[in-house]
Amino acid sequence: MIANFPTDVIAATRKYIYVFRRRGFIKPTSYFVLLLCLSYYLGYLSTVSKNPTHEPHQHYSTTTSSPPSKVVVDHYQFQTRCADPIPSQFIRETILNYVFNGTSPYHDFPQPHIKPLLRQKKINGWGSTGAVFRNLIHKVRPKTIIELGTFLGASAIHMAELTRELGLDTQILCIDDFRGWPGLPNQFQDIKMVNGDTMLMYQFMQNVVQVNATEAIIFLPFSTASTLEKLCEWGVFGDLIEVDAGHDFHSAWLDINRAYKLLRPGGVIFGHDYFTAADNRGVRRAVNMFASVNGLRVKADGQHWVLGSF
Repeated sequence: MIANFPTDVIAATRKYIYVFRRRGFIKPTSYFVLLLCLSYYLGYLSTVSKNPTHEPHQHYSTTTSSPPSKVVVDHYQFQTRCADPIPSQFIRETILNYVFNGTSPYHDFPQPHIKPLLRQKKINGWGSTGAVFRNLIHKVRPKTIIELGTFLGASAIHMAELTRELGLDTQILCIDDFRGWPGLPNQFQDIKMVNGDTMLMYQFMQNVVQVNATEAIIFLPFSTASTLEKLCEWGVFGDLIEVDAGHDFHSAWLDINRAYKLLRPGGVIFGHDYFTAADNRGVRRAVNMFASVNGLRVKADGQHWVLGSF
């Protein structure tokens, strides 16, 4: 085994023995040093035999770890299973029973403490009367319309007027939490705020009452995510679905995925803000990605987008 010693170890051992002799150390001391060197080398051999790739001069980081195994994450499927679609003539009753305890929210509206805070009629919106509404309503002739993002009801009221012109008995479901966004009272100073609560929902209701559309338009004052999941559970589907709530990518992506599950065969899903300053970082990115994943095509109609096979 000594013959297999590294030359540097042998040389160092001989040097130490020579020094010890010159300085008058007795032989047992020299033997002790030699034994110490032997112990070191045996430990070295033991390490090499256990780890053949061991490189004593290579530095290793104590924080490194093996790369994690590949995790498949599916962002394209929403697993909630919807109930069978209920007939369109039962949709209004279903919403009233589940949301308003069977009573119309327009009953005895407005209450005396609310009336002074409202304008008789204030219908604001963005792209709310675009040609896309007439085009799609004439094409689909929907019995049920689901609208995500209502604000003051401009587009919902416009769609109610269009369906009325065609003699359709259409139910329009408006989904909006009516909270607006930070800074809304500064932008719309005639929309009052009471104890931190904007009067958006009450002004929306006032607008619907003023155009005599309370039988055609019913609302669900909750977030789009929670409401769409409930409509899925209740079997409430739409022939025409408009997505115009959150305009950032993530909000639009979630809304489109959840809403598409509620589309009846032959129905159409569409929305607003396809061409904005956000470009491919907002609604357009969500629409294009959804179309790509589901094998659909996107058709632009003004500022609106329409999904379909075309």
